[in-house]
Amino acid sequence: QVQLVESGGGLVQAGDSLRLSCAASGLAFNRYTVGWFRQAPGKEREFVAARIWSGIGTYYGDSVKGRFILSRADAANTVYLQMNSLKPEDTAVYYCAADRSRSNWATESEYDYWGQGTQVTVSS
Repeated sequence: QVQLVESGGGLVQAGDSLRLSCAASGLAFNRYTVGWFRQAPGKEREFVAARIWSGIGTYYGDSVKGRFILSRADAANTVYLQMNSLKPEDTAVYYCAADRSRSNWATESEYDYWGQGTQVTVSS
């Protein structure tokens, strides 16, 4: 049974940093495309970042490019989302997701496995 568990969310001030973690069981992240998405109240789920398996690359949404960094620790089977220079508009529930596909990685419907989400709140 596949399980993805996010952690690391919380309440921070604008300009602060936060690191989210996503730990997997039942699959190996180094053989999956891993994505981060977020959903703010009243808004659709938004693509944040994805690391494509087989070393194709790591991609970021325009709103977080240059501020967020996705990384992976294979020994721990965990992926991280380092979020720097946080803004109030980054407030959302953040989800990690995994899929075997190497295409459409910015599309949430492409992903088969999802975590439960972790809340990030950035105050101004």
